[in-house]
Amino acid sequence: MAELVWDQIGERFYETGVDHGVLYLLNSGIYDEAHPWNGLTTVTESPTGAEANPQYADNIKYLNLMSLEEFAGTIEALTYPDAFCECDGSGMPNPGVLVGQQTRRPFGFSYRSRHGNDSEGVDYGYKLHLVYGATAAPSEKAYTTINDSPEAITFSWEFWTVPVPATGFKPTATIVIESTKVDADALAALEDLLYGTIGTDPQLPLPDEVLALFEGTVTEVTPGTPTYDSGTDIITIPGTVGVIYRILGSIVPAGAYGPITEDTIVNAYPAPGYSFPEVVQDEWFFNFA
Repeated sequence: MAELVWDQIGERFYETGVDHGVLYLLNSGIYDEAHPWNGLTTVTESPTGAEANPQYADNIKYLNLMSLEEFAGTIEALTYPDAFCECDGSGMPNPGVLVGQQTRRPFGFSYRSRHGNDSEGVDYGYKLHLVYGATAAPSEKAYTTINDSPEAITFSWEFWTVPVPATGFKPTATIVIESTKVDADALAALEDLLYGTIGTDPQLPLPDEVLALFEGTVTEVTPGTPTYDSGTDIITIPGTVGVIYRILGSIVPAGAYGPITEDTIVNAYPAPGYSFPEVVQDEWFFNFA
């Protein structure tokens, strides 16, 4: 066994900063509505649980049973997306009109922290943090007078989460991806999903989709085009390998769909392990005749 050596050049690692915040709203089980979160200043991760519950037998401490771990945290920012108002308990019947004490909408969230070392600084790499099933708690907002040392208001929200399924693991509310350790092509495919491309709307992929991206190479696929027969009002979904088609958020299998009774939109999403070209049609509108 080799002798341990501490603090070698290039191995003095640290983490700093927070940027690239994105809010994802949940629709029909998928996080397919994304909004950039400008002005993000701090994300504090505050896991709870995993506490020991000692069990005694035979006049001794027999074992420790551990309570479930839960993921929670705090988001601090100078501003927030308008779409977050629903998550903060405000309804918006008209633009610029907010009605408080409404049902709080669950959301997903992603952000990036910088991963630095002593030789490359903060350009060494970064970590992507993905958060699922979050709900924001009511927060205090303090508005103070402008004086000779003005400061912008910092908004703060505590949040808690409900874990989502992850095949092969216990349900989870958070995934972290380290750019310095994963395949570059798979990382690029994930970022295309998170931030969108010219031909693809951004979304927060579920844990199984994220994990599948890093299990092997990512295959590029062009989605086939659904067709519509106005005589029968049937939409035909193509059986394109690597493409998931959804209507109203629900996955629809290849073959006949319908008959439809109203205008219908079909969306295409890359399946785990696949990606779309930068310029591609992934949405089709069919006008009910």
